[in-house]
Amino acid sequence: MTVRDAEERDWDRIWPFWQRIVAAGETYSWDRDTPKDAARALWMPPGARVFVAVDDTEPDTVLGSASVKRNYGGPAAHIANAAFMVDPDRTGRGVGRRLAEHVLEQAARDGYEAMVFNAVVETNPALALWRSLGFTVVGTVPDAFDHPVRGRVALHIMHRRL
Repeated sequence: MTVRDAEERDWDRIWPFWQRIVAAGETYSWDRDTPKDAARALWMPPGARVFVAVDDTEPDTVLGSASVKRNYGGPAAHIANAAFMVDPDRTGRGVGRRLAEHVLEQAARDGYEAMVFNAVVETNPALALWRSLGFTVVGTVPDAFDHPVRGRVALHIMHRRL
C-alpha cells in the first residue's frame, strides 16, 4: 500500500465510500444525504491537504483517504485537524494505521505542532487506533451525537502533539 497526495481524479474513487460512511450516520456529523459536490467541498476544501492510500497491485483502487487542514486560524494556525475514512470493504488491512502514521508525519513536516479531532463519536472503533497513536481525550460533550442504533452518545475532543 502506498499513501500519496490525492489528485483531482481521486475524488470519484473516494466518493463511493465517503457516501456510504456518512450515510450510515455512525461516525461523522455531516448530513447523511450530503450530495457529491457538497461532500467534495467538505473533504477537499481550499487549503486542505488530502491523502489517499492506494493498493500497490491496483494503483487506481483507493483504500482510504484523509483530509488535513488548519483547525483554527490566526495565532492558532499551528494546530491541525484531520478526518480519516477507510473503505468499509477494505478494513482490517492496516489502512487506517498506515494513513494515520503518514498524516501525522506529514503534518509535522508541514509545520503543525499538534493535531486535534473535534468530534470523535464515543462508539467509533477508531478510538483504539487514535489512543495507540498517542491521542488523548481532552474533553467530552455528552449526548452530542444522535447515533442511529445507540441513540444519543458523547463526542470526544482528542489531541496529540506532533
